[in-house]
Amino acid sequence: MPKKLLIIEDDDAIRDILTYALRGEGYSVFSAGTGKGGLRLLEQAEPDLLLLDAMLPDADGFDICKEVSTKYSVPILMLTARTDTLDKIVGLELGADDYMTKPFELREVAARIKALLRRKEKADNRLANRRVELAPGLELDKHGYAVYRHGQEIKLKPKEFELLLLFHEYPGRVFSREEIVDHVWEMDYEGDIRTVDVHVQRIRKKLDMALIDTVFGVGYRLGARGAV
Repeated sequence: MPKKLLIIEDDDAIRDILTYALRGEGYSVFSAGTGKGGLRLLEQAEPDLLLLDAMLPDADGFDICKEVSTKYSVPILMLTARTDTLDKIVGLELGADDYMTKPFELREVAARIKALLRRKEKADNRLANRRVELAPGLELDKHGYAVYRHGQEIKLKPKEFELLLLFHEYPGRVFSREEIVDHVWEMDYEGDIRTVDVHVQRIRKKLDMALIDTVFGVGYRLGARGAV
């Protein structure tokens, strides 16, 4: 599957030559001459990389850069005719991953794109290795103490996270409240073991799913939909 590139550039000649050259490099290329058209294509095509002109007829490229970097994880290569160092700094601070001034060599553009895609792939691989699947669409980031549902982070308190991690490490096992306290709160915990019930209820509410099953008279276990 070829990588998808999106070009948002109002200069027809530059847009056409970039499209032709990058398709020759084996990429699937989409392009738009306006900011609004580019943002529509961004949602539809879900590109692997965005080439973004800093000056567009209907929008400020820097504003688009900020919006895209806030909502998406796609790498951004800014293109501009201005050589002002301040513009470059602003672009990078707003979320651009690289910056090129016009005129540019097509070979250098291709090389920058390859470098950005390699960097993104390495970052994705590192992230994938950190995360474990607890249920379809639900992932635990063991190093970041975070939970993600369909890519969106769900805020959990540390003990809530540790309780979920315990169930992940022992799929199918039923834990009594006392065992959960020993594992998650450790032996020196002197509070009410019913705090386990409170934490399970909070987790269910935050995840909006009955991931943890209650085994009446015994305790809790990871539900069938959470077994991986």
